[in-house]
Amino acid sequence: MASREQLRSALPELLKFGVIGGLGYATDVVLFVLLRDSLGPVLAKVISLGASTVVAFVGNKYWTFRERRAGGPTGETGRETALFLAVNLVGALVQLGCLGFSHYLLGLTSPTADLVSSSVIGMALATALRFWGTRTLVFREARA
Repeated sequence: MASREQLRSALPELLKFGVIGGLGYATDVVLFVLLRDSLGPVLAKVISLGASTVVAFVGNKYWTFRERRAGGPTGETGRETALFLAVNLVGALVQLGCLGFSHYLLGLTSPTADLVSSSVIGMALATALRFWGTRTLVFREARA
């Protein structure tokens, strides 16, 4: 269980993560809605997730976790990029899993059902995973 001090120290990062996540979420939803009918739900989601991952990486690297980065603002870019992509790939698989489950197994194929399953339910689950992974694996506390 996290202590009150640990929660208090994580709050600014959590708020910034939320702002950046909101920008990434908007990118994801807008592109998904625009591309779904022409490309199909899964390919549209893959493309929208890719674009939102770029938004999230840049925002989190240069704003949310700027102070945590080893080596300061320039940091370990190669390691961070690889780990960030890995964490976000797992998050994307969570979202795609929710979409695939509802669309193909439950037969909920309307645009609204696709949006809710991937961008509401899937996003909620993936966001918790991404915050934990980004904070603890990607942008770890800089060591002296």
